Amino acid sequence: MQVTRAEQREHTRRTLLRESRRLFATQGYAAVGLAEIVRAAGVTKGALYHHFDGKAALFRAVLEQVQQDVGRAVAAAADAEDDPWGQLLAGCRTFLAAGADPDIQQIMLLDGPAVLGWNEWRALDEASSAHHLANALTVLVDRGILAPQPVEPLTRLLSGAMNEAALWLASSADPTDLTEAQAALTRILEGLRTT
Repeated sequence: MQVTRAEQREHTRRTLLRESRRLFATQGYAAVGLAEIVRAAGVTKGALYHHFDGKAALFRAVLEQVQQDVGRAVAAAADAEDDPWGQLLAGCRTFLAAGADPDIQQIMLLDGPAVLGWNEWRALDEASSAHHLANALTVLVDRGILAPQPVEPLTRLLSGAMNEAALWLASSADPTDLTEAQAALTRILEGLRTT
């Protein structure tokens, strides 16, 4: 069976993303050069530039992929729960657990804001995880589990708290910190509950 050009292009793009994700995760953005990426992917620089404008654009695509993966994990954990409150707790705990993964930490939490800038990084976060949080909070307010209130400021506050906790976990060497962060988050969320 013959491979079409479109299939070959998609294979090259996936390979570039996979190899650059591995390199960015293990070495950090600043330590990885384009020559190393194309060598690991087994492609030419021309092939890389066919798909991406440069290293920053490639990193942005990797970061977007990582954030989407985290968003999917959060949504899957929430969907596995029967009630809206359990969904919120499971999703938030999963977000913190994902942020404790060294590969995700490096790409999403350490290099992401530094490489893309805070505003672009925040927009990607909003598109991947924050909207899940806003949806969950909306359901809880609508059902009277949380007091009637505007959801957007609450989403921003909780998202900021979780991002800050994830950044703290990224610099922590103590394996109990994740459990303690999840417990602290649960106590904060329980304090918002009306029923």
